[in-house]
Amino acid sequence: MPDSGVSASGLPVSLAGLPFAKGHGTGNDFVLVADPAGDHDFSPAAAAAVCDRHRGIGADGLIRAVRSEHLPEGQALLQTNPAAEWFMDYRNSDGSLSEMCGNGVRVFVHFLLAEGLAEIGEGETLTIGTRAGIKTVTRIEGGYAVDMGPWEFIYPDHAAAKAMDAVVNAGGLEVPRPGLSVSMGNPHTVVALAELSELAATDLHTKPSVQPEPEHGTNVEFVVPAEPLVVDGVGLLTMRVHERGVGETLSCGTGACAAAVAIRFWAGRDAPNEWAVTVPGGVVGVRFLTAEDGREHVELSGPAVLVARGTLL
Repeated sequence: MPDSGVSASGLPVSLAGLPFAKGHGTGNDFVLVADPAGDHDFSPAAAAAVCDRHRGIGADGLIRAVRSEHLPEGQALLQTNPAAEWFMDYRNSDGSLSEMCGNGVRVFVHFLLAEGLAEIGEGETLTIGTRAGIKTVTRIEGGYAVDMGPWEFIYPDHAAAKAMDAVVNAGGLEVPRPGLSVSMGNPHTVVALAELSELAATDLHTKPSVQPEPEHGTNVEFVVPAEPLVVDGVGLLTMRVHERGVGETLSCGTGACAAAVAIRFWAGRDAPNEWAVTVPGGVVGVRFLTAEDGREHVELSGPAVLVARGTLL
């Protein structure tokens, strides 16, 4: 018999009966729960149980929709961004907290609209709070575009001097490869490969080795630039990713942004500001723009889909 505080599914009984939805953005999938008053906090173990693909619902991560006023991180954001009513409380599939998720933000907003918790028309925007700060999401035809904020090199001196700052080992690659570490509010290390066959042969079942690794770990993107790189003013990339706390996923929005940052940097000053990034789950768009704060921001665009609803037992 399960512990009196735990249901047969392995979840705390306090979560029993809680409605959920399942959604994805280009195959990056999430379990979403509406918890406006912040009454149903998920422990790392509970989040991992929900995301387990064999014993749970199965997902790359768990997203809880909470009004910002009910979380310390959200309260801090509200002081300067009172429009950020909703906070995206995100955990990876292993239960660990993550700053945010680019695909997840789109699915999160789509979920808010479907639940009647927010309303925006095409061309209108919604302000969302995350642990990586404020994200502004615009509803567009066929999906959503997210201002992901400014990008940064994690080791800017090394990036400027050597155009690389890490050495990456992964199964299927004969020799270690140079990497470039980019922050999109969460950490990424980007590796360029020469051929699609090499990308297909890379083993991402196990975590790649990155030296030096950023303090809180890193997502690792393996990217093949197209030949030609630019078609009709748009740069073309193909990418696979091993996500920190998850493993290989069909898509990673912040990873696609980081990949475009790195390849654009390596390509030089004539590289375009618009990119189409092909991931195993589809295609996302990445665009560089100068924001009102004067810094260069990255915009991520793509679809968001809800596929199922249910109740936690």
